[in-house]
Amino acid sequence: MQIRCTKIDHQNQYIIGICVDSNCPYQRPYCHYCLPEHNSHLNRLILLELLNDWILKRIHIIEDVQNNVQECKSVLDNLINKFIPYFNINIEQSGISEIDNLIKGLCKMEICEQQLFNLLKQSTEQIKLIIDEILIIIKSQTGKKQKIDIQVQQPQLIKEQKYQVNMLQPKLKQFTFELMKQNTIKQDEWCNAIAFNKDCSIVIAGCQEKIKVFKHKDGKMNQIQILSKHKGDINTLNFMKNNNNFVSGSDDKLIIIWEMNENNLWYCQQILNEHSNLIYCVLLNNSDDLIISGSCDSKIKFWVKQNQWLCQQTITDHTESVYSLSLNEQQNKLISCSWDLQILVIEQSQSAKKWNVIQNIEIDQDGFRLCFINDYQFIFQPKFKEQMHIYEIDINTKQFQKTKEITFKCCSDDYCFFPSQYLKSQSLLLNKNGKNVYVIQKNENGYFTIEQSIEFGDFGVYGQLSDDGKFLITWDNSSKEIQIRQCQEK
Repeated sequence: MQIRCTKIDHQNQYIIGICVDSNCPYQRPYCHYCLPEHNSHLNRLILLELLNDWILKRIHIIEDVQNNVQECKSVLDNLINKFIPYFNINIEQSGISEIDNLIKGLCKMEICEQQLFNLLKQSTEQIKLIIDEILIIIKSQTGKKQKIDIQVQQPQLIKEQKYQVNMLQPKLKQFTFELMKQNTIKQDEWCNAIAFNKDCSIVIAGCQEKIKVFKHKDGKMNQIQILSKHKGDINTLNFMKNNNNFVSGSDDKLIIIWEMNENNLWYCQQILNEHSNLIYCVLLNNSDDLIISGSCDSKIKFWVKQNQWLCQQTITDHTESVYSLSLNEQQNKLISCSWDLQILVIEQSQSAKKWNVIQNIEIDQDGFRLCFINDYQFIFQPKFKEQMHIYEIDINTKQFQKTKEITFKCCSDDYCFFPSQYLKSQSLLLNKNGKNVYVIQKNENGYFTIEQSIEFGDFGVYGQLSDDGKFLITWDNSSKEIQIRQCQEK
């Protein structure tokens, strides 16, 4: 489309270009008669057909600024990660040279702060002022009735410009979990726990006191075995990380280790029976040599593998039922939540290998689930609340504190079980609240985005994500079906 100059004395000439000089006081779209006004900066004039190229270059400049800021943040995050392990430094066990180098490094950072902080603050304020000014100018122009329509771009250039603008946004994979209706399995008995093995080839489901074992491939499941050793409802199922053995916990107060034999069938290898009440949650570490269990007896037990599994330690700081447990990335911190309105942070000492409570977080509402995101961040879902709480470690106090909330839909009731789950490889968090199961993505900037909310007909719903993030399996009391959903990119 060709447009004409609006100046009265310019004889309705066609606009031929744009002035991009930042200090120019004259009309920026120019015709031949406008050229004398721009005589002092002719090198800042561009032809109309080159406008898109110029805009794209400005966008690249913004991207470069953004990338430099991200790189600076990454460097500082790496520095923080290097120093955090020294919070609990044992001076007696550390060498003089190690302590000397550590202090030298921290002193350097203090000098850096003194020299650069004010300069950085000034630069940040200037950037904010410039951006605010740009936005005000753009807003004032878009509100005018008389606008210069410069639609001379080719369709391909329009697409490229839109793509470049999108590049400035956090890069999130768009997806949804779609129900594979043809693969649902009718399951009338209550099903508190479902689990995938490591390679997603096996699914186990706790159907009241029985465990059903399925072979799984591409969303299709075929039952191959039923295990009937428990005498009460099964509440938790966990596969080991390095083989196809798994662990179950039940209302019968028992924890059973199930081992696969040479015929690829499972048998009861050992029964752990030191809890005095219902088993609500069980964890295994990454090396499969530690089991951690939480019970309605208010105790957390640590089981280690020697010739047989033995209870090595018991934490008794909770005074009510323990609902949920989670280990951090380094496997040296454990968090737990309970009906007693406490979240415990429990750490393993490097020397004695004993677990000790290092923080007691008081909460105003108990919750059924919590989950570490990394070594310095975890989420907690209070019961009957519309918010999921995010806790982060404070560098100065070395204590976790609530820093953010994410709003969810809530209902008036909920059941325990269905632990929250975070897949680091996919940056995916699975969290249940009432009748809704939320699939949440953590983007590269650390923000949590709700990608999908799946609402069920009843708050009795349980399930798990596969480790590769491709499948979500659930059972709910409304449909009384084991349902499997497959991840589909949008």
